[in-house]
Amino acid sequence: MRSELQAELNIFKETVERFIEQEIAPFYHIWEQEKLVPKTVWTKMGQEGLLCCDLPEEYGGFGVSYDFNMVVAETLARAGYFALSCSVIVHADIAAHYVLNAGTEKQKQKYLPKMASGECIGAICMTEPSAGSDLQGLKTTAKPSGDGWLINGSKTFITNGQNSSLYIVAARTDLSVPTAKGLSLFLVDGDAEGFSRGQNLDKIGQHAADTSELFLDNVFVSEDDLLGEVDRGFVGLMTELPRERLSLACSATAHAEGALALALDYVKERKAFGQPLANLQDIRFKLAEMATKVTLHRVMIESYKLLLAEKELTTAQASMAKYSSTEMECEVVDTALQMFGGYGYMQEYAISRYYLDARVQRIYGGASEIMKEIIARDLIGKL
Repeated sequence: MRSELQAELNIFKETVERFIEQEIAPFYHIWEQEKLVPKTVWTKMGQEGLLCCDLPEEYGGFGVSYDFNMVVAETLARAGYFALSCSVIVHADIAAHYVLNAGTEKQKQKYLPKMASGECIGAICMTEPSAGSDLQGLKTTAKPSGDGWLINGSKTFITNGQNSSLYIVAARTDLSVPTAKGLSLFLVDGDAEGFSRGQNLDKIGQHAADTSELFLDNVFVSEDDLLGEVDRGFVGLMTELPRERLSLACSATAHAEGALALALDYVKERKAFGQPLANLQDIRFKLAEMATKVTLHRVMIESYKLLLAEKELTTAQASMAKYSSTEMECEVVDTALQMFGGYGYMQEYAISRYYLDARVQRIYGGASEIMKEIIARDLIGKL
């Protein structure tokens, strides 16, 4: 059964690779400079069936497994188009599944088919200028108004912030209780009155990803725009975290695999002291270490994909995957760049982009320090 799935995944991967070669590789450097992937690329991805593959067919997907989504994200990451990989994860593996799992039938019919086609790009709006990993510091509010709510506040570091037309906004609906007990989620359209996009932030890496500030000034949303139950938004967040963090672990592992492949090709060709770098024992040992780390994480995430499919992946396991994979990613990419010497510091060499794009992986989606705290609490609770 698994071998049949793998055969299908291999065929699908070839489709993704062809799309990258024809529609992404020739233009990616332009998108990096413009700090934005054109919306036409999203619709082309939708036409090729590369977005939201695992949504049920009635909502525009193919009803296939999570593995197909990861083929898209991982193939993009491995090839070095990491900003787009992460943007697609936020859209297809996070935002779409919030709507699928917490939305009403009306909400699903309204948004999901367009998310699968690439007509509607999704974003998750949690982080605020004063609240990142600590949601207790959330200041955005949603107050009852007539037959709906008025939302006020600001968000920052929002992936797909410029391109999106659907924003899933976390806001406090009960200020008399801790945030975890009084948080709600709302579906906000990008053209809503009072909603505005701030600057497209200037990052040190992932330049093609539109990461933005957002502002909500008395944005009215109806009761139909509430995602899930009032004051139960935190539960929704916790429910989706294992999938989100595993997806980031998958992209991290694939990104490291791509960096290793670049380094391997380079040291076979580059000569020093009259011989290929690959003949030097120090280089060979470092390659062995990198390959071992990458392979161990590949085994881990593949086993965790199976657990996710059976809805058995725990928050602690997903945190382990996210923490360990992103730390490994940065280590492997750094070592790979070192093998390129001074050329690794030049932007004309792809490894430099791998290096810059990888760093934020240890921060967003739950910083490494937060992941370790979650893992530790799970361990101590079992003593």
